[in-house]
Amino acid sequence: MHAISFIQDLAVIMLVAGVVTVLCHRFRQPVVLGYIVAGFIIGPHTPPFGLIHDEETIKILAELGVIFLMFFLGLEFSLRKLASVGSTAFLAAFMEIVLMVWLGYEIGRFFGWTHMDAIFLGAILAMSSTTIIVKALGDLKMKHERFAQQIFGVLIVEDILGIGIIALLSGIAVSGTVEAGEVAGTVGRLTLFMIVALVIGILLVPRLLAYVARFQSSEMLLITVLGLCFGFCLLVAKLQYSMVLGAFLMGAIMAESRQLPQIERLVEPVRDLFSAIFFVAIGLTIDPSILLEHPWPILVITGAVILGKMISCGTGAFLAGNDGRTSLRVGMGLSQIGEFSFIIAALGTTLGVTSDFLYPIVVAVSAITTLSTPYQIRAADPLSRYLARVMPTRVARVFSHYGDWLRSIQPQGQSAVLAKMIRRILLQIGINFALVVAIFLGSAWFADSLALRLDPWVGQENLQKALIWGGALLVSLPFLIAAYRKLKALSLLLAEMSVSPDQAGRHTARVRRIVAEVIPLLSLGGIVLLLMPLSASILPTLELLVVIGLLAAGVSALLWRWLIRVHSRMQIALMETLDRPEPPSH
Repeated sequence: MHAISFIQDLAVIMLVAGVVTVLCHRFRQPVVLGYIVAGFIIGPHTPPFGLIHDEETIKILAELGVIFLMFFLGLEFSLRKLASVGSTAFLAAFMEIVLMVWLGYEIGRFFGWTHMDAIFLGAILAMSSTTIIVKALGDLKMKHERFAQQIFGVLIVEDILGIGIIALLSGIAVSGTVEAGEVAGTVGRLTLFMIVALVIGILLVPRLLAYVARFQSSEMLLITVLGLCFGFCLLVAKLQYSMVLGAFLMGAIMAESRQLPQIERLVEPVRDLFSAIFFVAIGLTIDPSILLEHPWPILVITGAVILGKMISCGTGAFLAGNDGRTSLRVGMGLSQIGEFSFIIAALGTTLGVTSDFLYPIVVAVSAITTLSTPYQIRAADPLSRYLARVMPTRVARVFSHYGDWLRSIQPQGQSAVLAKMIRRILLQIGINFALVVAIFLGSAWFADSLALRLDPWVGQENLQKALIWGGALLVSLPFLIAAYRKLKALSLLLAEMSVSPDQAGRHTARVRRIVAEVIPLLSLGGIVLLLMPLSASILPTLELLVVIGLLAAGVSALLWRWLIRVHSRMQIALMETLDRPEPPSH
């Protein structure tokens, strides 16, 4: 009987959603809105009676919808896109998130809501809707205009920051406090985990997918992709992060594979099915009585979303060097909330830290801002012309001088090449250090199980710690040596730039050599000092540490070239994956 009841619920959802989405298509409205309306129609709060009998099963399917939404979002994301978005995306996204989190929190406190409700409201308002924006720009045939590309860049940065916000909110919900040290620790661990997951994933997953693709079986490729997605989500959940993070990261890793177009084609129908159930499940939660009880919060929050995002994103785009018209179009194009906001709202409900009225209010605000998005994008040009006419001449001159000044300080020619080279070296150093830290943290994490395996041969606890710590150092040697060589290259570059013959005279070459040797050694000493507190649970005595250090130095001296070759092969494999040609757009 349960199976019949479930099939009946699924039939009702699909039939009503199909009819409503056809109507939405006819009236040129986003399909997401149609799913939410369908859920409201068949929900338990809509008279004369509810058409859904097993809401719990539908909620489980809706969770799958969240995973597929975030996985597909990851597939559309790529590290190369992130590297190419430029200052506009970072500045606009940062200003938007900071202002909207603060504004949402203040609105929540103004209406007398709890601290958790206010914190979650701020996070909910910080995120714009990729689905709705892409649909609106596509309908208006503006996807290839300059401001649209700036918006897509902001959305990419938002996705990354949004994942961090979800992880932070999960930690805050568990602890119930917002402490600067705890937030910094959470952000640091999350960043480290993401870097290590992306590097290892990009080394392994695209090669596995290429091997599976040789069999030319769409079924085999789809099952492998879904197995990797759900398996990684499970691993992330075991590490006490959100499964949303796992789905997004696995999508971002697969975005670097040559099979990306085929994966997108195979996964898209599955995503459409489960994401439809997710949005319908959102509609099921809408209680008209709650909306009637909170009309003012809905209106105030809607106004805050439209004006706050227009001002923050527009200002960020302008400060990054865009003209007033482009900046205003960026701000007005991002003035809505959508699927990411629903995920954050659902997180609060699942963790039981937000009030029942918050979710329906968020849905109502999303519906209003979604409907207004196309009109706002159309109104950006007339509004920019009007503002240009009424703006005082002195203010317009100041804005013009700011743009000229910003362009004048951009590095040109050789300076631009040097700046790019330094950024690349710093990125490589950062990735190598992140991998070293991850190896030591992983060793500390698995220390108990490793100690049990060592017990039959080595009974003394201190010797067990020495073997585990020494093993972590041995595995880290290729990355430490690579970081040392990159630091030396950077030091030579900085020494050439900073130590001139006019200052050092005949000692110029000697001073440059000293700078080139001292900076790498100090940096490596700093990373070793950092590793000690991070791996405190497996840290042996000082005498054993000295022995391990001497052994590591001996191994490095004997196997220096081999360790360099090992790292070079990994780096070449990583760069080959990242430097593949972009798949054709579809």
